[in-house]
Amino acid sequence: MRTYGLIGYPLTHSFSEKYFTNKFKLLGITDAAYYTFSIQSIDELILIIKEQQNLCGLNITIPYKKQVLAFLTDADDTIKAMNACNCIRIKDGQLVGYNTDVIGFENSLKPFLKPNHNKALILGTGGAAAAVEFVFKKLNINYHLVSRKASVDLLTYSDLNESIMSEHTLIINTSPVGQYPAIEQSPAIPYQFITSKHHLFDLIYNPAETSFLQKGKAMGASIQNGYEMLVLQAEESWRIWNE
Repeated sequence: MRTYGLIGYPLTHSFSEKYFTNKFKLLGITDAAYYTFSIQSIDELILIIKEQQNLCGLNITIPYKKQVLAFLTDADDTIKAMNACNCIRIKDGQLVGYNTDVIGFENSLKPFLKPNHNKALILGTGGAAAAVEFVFKKLNINYHLVSRKASVDLLTYSDLNESIMSEHTLIINTSPVGQYPAIEQSPAIPYQFITSKHHLFDLIYNPAETSFLQKGKAMGASIQNGYEMLVLQAEESWRIWNE
């Protein structure tokens, strides 16, 4: 039995487990299973690999997309450029890292891009933000990272004023703020400055329309959640595990 899985913490819900379980059922795949591994420390990865002797691949989610790099045997060029990994292929004891968030984010965002979407705000600074940065560099979209903590290279939420908001018409939430069950929460941006020229992309998929997206929609912005991105990155993971 080939085994695949997801590591992260906390894993109160898992798109990946449901998606791959349904995929295996629909395709009549009877020799594969997908599990979730909620681990409180990335060091527990060693134990998982030891116990799951038929483990062929892993997806990585918050908060381990950067921490997992130390456990990789090798990584593709994308990983080396962005220092974040969300997919591992395991073969012959070798752990090779990939980032499928990049493909998922780029291909799901592109249909929504308009000529005025040439400056962006990335809310959050974790592993998912690294994938968004990578794509924006590729597409020549200027961006600023926004964090709760002050830093020379970052904007803080209190820095966001009408001028900054009007210039940056792409706003991407890569943080877990607003994710189920804390659905009433939203990133602390000045929503009153959002207009119909803005596009808001929340990488969260549960709930389907977060408070962040609802507030943007109320101001006339176009919105999208992270569901399609997850589907695209899941399919890319499956391709990598089977190449």
